[in-house]
Amino acid sequence: MQAWGITDVGNVRTQNQDFYQITELGEDCLLAVVCDGMGGAKSGNVASRLACEVFTDEILRSFKKEMTAAEVDRILRSAANLANVSVFEHSQLSEEYRGMGTTLVAALLRPKEALVINIGDSRAYYFDPDGVRCITTDHSVVQYMVQRGELTPEQAKNHPSKNLITRAIGPTNQVLADVFTLSIQEGDAILLCSDGLSNQMADQEILFEVVHGVRQDDCCQRLLEIAKERGAPDNVTCVLVAI
Repeated sequence: MQAWGITDVGNVRTQNQDFYQITELGEDCLLAVVCDGMGGAKSGNVASRLACEVFTDEILRSFKKEMTAAEVDRILRSAANLANVSVFEHSQLSEEYRGMGTTLVAALLRPKEALVINIGDSRAYYFDPDGVRCITTDHSVVQYMVQRGELTPEQAKNHPSKNLITRAIGPTNQVLADVFTLSIQEGDAILLCSDGLSNQMADQEILFEVVHGVRQDDCCQRLLEIAKERGAPDNVTCVLVAI
């Protein structure tokens, strides 16, 4: 199992409010996390780093390789709740932090199994011989409208509310996460990314770079370059885990 990550401010923003971590949890076990901060110039980056670090530290403290999938599900949710409380409490310290928050998407991988957790609109993609599948569902206004049949997926891409999310870590003292369990095998891959990448590339374009690119170790760099060639109005972050 190998992993690579990259983060970049993009072409328009002056500050990178994304943050990611890749952490080994022991032999053949790995945790990857991507957070996309929101808030004022001094708070989005604080929220994303704090959430990522608190979440990772809690998983490091509590994860055991022999845990059942249900037990791993519980520690992922617990770590997300702890990260949420940490960001929320930090947001109360001063006016400049008020209302700050962040998305979070993470994958915990071990032999033959991966669990993915998400809050917000950062995504997890899964690649296997059948192609690419977006594991997560965006917690966003436009995704809700798509689910209700009010927008088509194509209309959602250019909707003025596409950046409004309905769940985030930090704005309130409670948060609801989605957790997904996947069977994985050698040769598969998982990509985590902020919306700075997914807004610039279609799923099939990402598939081509991940599966058909010459080298996996520079895949994240290639994805970043494509996003920047297309304008990259937001920060861009991605983490690729090859199984």
